[in-house]
Amino acid sequence: MATLLALLPLLAFAIDTPYEETIRAWQKKRIESLKSEDGWLNLAGLFWLKEGINTLGSSDKNSIVFPANHSKASLGKLVLKNGTVTFEAAPDAGVSVAGQSVTKQAVFPATKPVVLEHQSLRWFVIKRGDKYAVRLRDLESPEVKSFAGIPTFPVQENWRVKAKFIPTTGEKIAIIDVTGRVSQEESPGRLVFTVDGKEQILIPTGDKEHLFVVFADETTRHETYGGGRFLDLDGPNADGYVDLDFNKAYNPPCAFTPYATCPTPPKENRLTVAIRAGEQYKGDH
Repeated sequence: MATLLALLPLLAFAIDTPYEETIRAWQKKRIESLKSEDGWLNLAGLFWLKEGINTLGSSDKNSIVFPANHSKASLGKLVLKNGTVTFEAAPDAGVSVAGQSVTKQAVFPATKPVVLEHQSLRWFVIKRGDKYAVRLRDLESPEVKSFAGIPTFPVQENWRVKAKFIPTTGEKIAIIDVTGRVSQEESPGRLVFTVDGKEQILIPTGDKEHLFVVFADETTRHETYGGGRFLDLDGPNADGYVDLDFNKAYNPPCAFTPYATCPTPPKENRLTVAIRAGEQYKGDH
């Protein structure tokens, strides 16, 4: 009995607050998303298309070489012509879309991604600037099975900051992705807040209802991912403030796979303070 009574204060201390429970639930959903069929962990390749014919399959004679243990030697070809991509299957390739076998299929552009299927592989076409690429998934990827989670800083509610939203009109910000491509993204305003008595500014992209921030801080490359972190934010409330919760700062897809094309923090979003909240990084790329 005496031992139990001695443990009670420790047990009480370990109970999460309602706010901490909210963050734990958010973290759990984040892991589930990464491990899902549409998540980032199962990416197995990124292949840039050339104009004309791009053959694919496990044979090294193909333009695009798929994993040998999950693909026939020849699956067919993707034909890129003036911004449109068509798939033409090789005989008996065993390629399908939504479970239906295909021999010829328009792939891009489309109102939603056309996902081609073969054994455990899934692939579709993406566009980045004026370039086109095949993004490949492997639903049996060992990366999903071996994923051990994401290290995080301790949840502290003081990292939930009120940021004043200052609207702007016609402002654009230059975003450079990991491939070196530069895009001019529209920004609806600026976020002004204070950390440790120092005024900080972030410039989000998106629209006034849904804001997206790519930022770096004094932990970047040391305790957190070298390519910065992301924040998804709701727009300002009636008083003109945004709930800026750094406990929900998360790593970009490039922290988990070399097959993503992530935006990097613009110079305007490099904070001069250490944000020890949200996801950390212990990886090697």
